[in-house]
Amino acid sequence: MNALTVLASGEEEFVAPGVELFDFPPLFAGGPAWLTKPVLFAVIGALVTCAIAWSAFAKPKLVPRGMQNIGEMGYVFVRDQIGRPFLGKNTEQWMPLLMSLFLLIWVWNIFAVIPVVQFPIASHIAFPAVLAFSVYFLKIYLGIKHQGAAKYFSNLIPKGLPKPIYVLLVPIEYLSTFILAPFTHAVRLFANMFAGHIILAFFSLVGFWFLFEKPTAAGFGVGIIGVIMTCVMTAFEMFIQFLQAFLFTMLAAMYIQSGLHADH
Repeated sequence: MNALTVLASGEEEFVAPGVELFDFPPLFAGGPAWLTKPVLFAVIGALVTCAIAWSAFAKPKLVPRGMQNIGEMGYVFVRDQIGRPFLGKNTEQWMPLLMSLFLLIWVWNIFAVIPVVQFPIASHIAFPAVLAFSVYFLKIYLGIKHQGAAKYFSNLIPKGLPKPIYVLLVPIEYLSTFILAPFTHAVRLFANMFAGHIILAFFSLVGFWFLFEKPTAAGFGVGIIGVIMTCVMTAFEMFIQFLQAFLFTMLAAMYIQSGLHADH
């Protein structure tokens, strides 16, 4: 809320928050430009993910309790809803990666509604881009390893079509596979977190502005609406945070499977 207050305090008229919400100075004067709040909490999110996994699975008991019980519920969800539908018999082999991706992205996303942090890490494109391209390089590596380089690249093109169609189909297929797919994989997560953060900031600022910064009888109702919408959109955003972690991990499983076995 402090950041929103600063945006509002110097203005006589309400100004909606914009992309300045995503600009962060270095953590300390003279520090490197890259060492910002999102970077710090990206690392903290990774450590939180490790801590959750360690507490849940480091010393498993025959009858799960506490964190192990929660961890196993999460494991079963990722395995049954993401891993098995795409990877089948290969699921268990890739569960450490899928579970880590799902949990890390969810932790990063949910930081948006955690007091003090109040920022979704994935709303900075660099973080989902690193994850997406890592998954995609893994896909290509697996494809070449399991299918052979020539067969892997040829399997990307459907067989049995009239030859003139391949003049258009080949560049489109390769563009989609090697450029658009990893790009959209990263941007889908980034865009949802980016837009969600701006929406939450907007309604929060509406409530703060009309109820505290510039309270008026006419604006009181608008401020109340802002507060109500902030609560509603926070709940909705928490659902989206979970959904985007699920979708990103699901696509990762799909890409891994396409590397292990030919798409066509």
